[in-house]
Amino acid sequence: MSRLDIRHVSVKRGDRHLVNDISLRISGGTLFGLIGPNGAGKSSLLRAVAQLLPHTGQCHLGAQLLEQASAHWRAKRLGYLAQSGELAWPMAVRDFVGLGRMPHKRSGWWLTRRPGMRDVKACPVPEHDDEAVNLALAQTGLSSLAQRPLNQLSGGEQARVRLARALAVSADVLLADEPCASLDPFHQLSVMELLLSQSRQGKVVVVVLHDLTLASRFCDQLLLLHEGAAVATGEPRQVLTPDNLQRVYQLQAIHGEFRDQPYIVPWQSSHADSTGGHPVNQSINEPINKSGVCLQEEIPVQ
Repeated sequence: MSRLDIRHVSVKRGDRHLVNDISLRISGGTLFGLIGPNGAGKSSLLRAVAQLLPHTGQCHLGAQLLEQASAHWRAKRLGYLAQSGELAWPMAVRDFVGLGRMPHKRSGWWLTRRPGMRDVKACPVPEHDDEAVNLALAQTGLSSLAQRPLNQLSGGEQARVRLARALAVSADVLLADEPCASLDPFHQLSVMELLLSQSRQGKVVVVVLHDLTLASRFCDQLLLLHEGAAVATGEPRQVLTPDNLQRVYQLQAIHGEFRDQPYIVPWQSSHADSTGGHPVNQSINEPINKSGVCLQEEIPVQ
């Protein structure tokens, strides 16, 4: 089982610390969430761990110092999903997902030939690569879109394609930067369930999230960042406290529990009192009346 050790990692841009002296130990089997407001340093920390951003400090995967590992060694062991961006290439979904297998190949390239494509010298897809691509497509619900050009997909479909490419690496560590952005609620839940499943296979899974409800429900551990510094680390109950939410997000939230799983619903900004809002100080399992929030006992149980 893998273990990722992050030791005193800092990232600076000019005189400003984007990430300031962060240390973490994340064991395989853990779904670890990075949370915090915009500009807190979440993506910068993830990119530093992936060795895509200059930084000080050290990152170890097991006994291997990542800063000293070859790019090829890292590419086989770190699956990285960057923040969303439009994919404008007329490449088939399957070919794009297959890029995740490139670190495992000594040489060669394959493309799915389609009418109108220029002649490209292709090589056969090795069987184990084909299996990994098929699995990644199935896990992300993209099997039926395998031959669709990327530039004919919706934003949410493209986001799932990028995740499939990261999964196809079959790496020990998966670093996912806002994988739920642009997804509808069904696919948000599906992606988080998939990431949780990946962690339960013994992988280290680190995910950047803005949705505190998803973070509280699915993540085993959280790091709350603010202005590049660590505010709190631990289980969601320990991190997403009213004091921390007020200090970092300037908001009040409703905390609850359903089927032994905690949840949190951001409810209003801290300045709502001056604009006609009503303060929220809701404890776990306390019913909420006349607020538009479904009471816990009213949630249908299948």
